[in-house]
Amino acid sequence: MKTDVLLIPMSARYAEMRAAALAIEEAGFDGLWTWDHLRDPDAGSGPGVPEAWTVLAALAEVTRRISLGPLVLNVANRHPGLLANMAATLQAVSGGRLLLGLGAGGSRRTPYAAEQEGLGLTVERDEVRARRVAEAIEIMRRLWSGDGTNFTGGSYRLERPSGFLRPEPPPPIIVGGFGPRMAGIAGRYADGFNTQALHPQLGDLVRLARDEHTAAGRDASTFIVTVFAGMDERWLRLDSRARQSLDRVGVDRLILLVPPPFDAGEIRHAGRLLAAGRG
Repeated sequence: MKTDVLLIPMSARYAEMRAAALAIEEAGFDGLWTWDHLRDPDAGSGPGVPEAWTVLAALAEVTRRISLGPLVLNVANRHPGLLANMAATLQAVSGGRLLLGLGAGGSRRTPYAAEQEGLGLTVERDEVRARRVAEAIEIMRRLWSGDGTNFTGGSYRLERPSGFLRPEPPPPIIVGGFGPRMAGIAGRYADGFNTQALHPQLGDLVRLARDEHTAAGRDASTFIVTVFAGMDERWLRLDSRARQSLDRVGVDRLILLVPPPFDAGEIRHAGRLLAAGRG
């Protein structure tokens, strides 16, 4: 199981994120992620939130080894045709290190809905937002394959698309969610699923996603399961019951969340704990 770090961007500064990214790579972690949010729901008129994709592109230039990804991009923020081109570009900039996390965005019941409403965007019902994720994945795969045929879906259309940048190789698409609807979409349409490490139905969701992957005619052994949790010593010790429980479920990547201000010394200490277990 790989171990990654997610830099929580709320009230962070890019210079802090850059320094933390270098510490993460130096400490031996496998990947670096950040959230796709436009404002901090708890900060009112605070300093704001660095935009995820811009940050990842910059960090791709200052790192050399670690994987990079958004956890997860709200498909309502970017047309999937634009996102397909952005992903292809970042795949080239990073030398093939992109893990493309996608999601439906915050529902009307969450404080994150205010991001969309503040920009005059409608926050649709859960089932509409979920279908949009599946449709966005289909459009991106069409453009990446060079398919120039028309497409008409519930949310998007393509009119004889051609000449779009194609990634080499296409990045794996990992869909984030917390229930069976998104786990099913991840299995049917994507290459992986992300949810909480301590989700009470983790095993059931992973099994559902893998079953849907198989039913779609794809190899479930290549399906990527990622989970996230707060940075805690129990997740850094390879012999801990917490990590072993994730191993039994078949988790491929554990993503540990770190809030700002990012302490490079603490990140390096966490890396040493992890390395001690690896021997």
